[in-house]
Amino acid sequence: MNRILLGFCALLLLSNMTGCATTTGTTAPDKRKAILSMRDEVLTDLYKIHPQAKSEVAKAPGYAVFNNADINIIFISFGGGHGVVTDSKAGKPVFMKMGEAGVGLGLGVKDFRAVFIFHDRATLTKFINSGWEFGGHADAAAKASDKGAAVGGEALLDGITIYQLTQSGLALQATVKGTKYWQDEELN
Repeated sequence: MNRILLGFCALLLLSNMTGCATTTGTTAPDKRKAILSMRDEVLTDLYKIHPQAKSEVAKAPGYAVFNNADINIIFISFGGGHGVVTDSKAGKPVFMKMGEAGVGLGLGVKDFRAVFIFHDRATLTKFINSGWEFGGHADAAAKASDKGAAVGGEALLDGITIYQLTQSGLALQATVKGTKYWQDEELN
């Protein structure tokens, strides 16, 4: 009974948080505008926390910004979100979706943003066309609005620097997740 109650509470929290990871608006132009606004806000926050990231983004062939709501109940985790890839040369944004599922020990709900800085054009192109990530993940977050703390930070994977910023949530997890990124047919 306790597990059912705990699962119900976690799903209720996720339903309240998924608004953070979904796009606002009903039309494609409204959704694009919301994602671009989210990108700009996340970059502003990143530059306050990691000022060196601004020059990394400026020098990179491209970068991506994603939002994600994530839930972890005992042995399974899942999440999803939206984002945009900016190709510095082409200038045209590529709107994308993301989904993830995993197994491992954990409990909680987390809303976070991720910034991917691509170090070369081949990695950028591969991400846009096939964008698959698979790996282990361990973190702790306890944050609500501007209160609390989050462990996240910076990682370097196969020609991509990834910064993660936790927006809100309460989570303690160690999972192996598969994350899939793909182009959003509706918005491109």
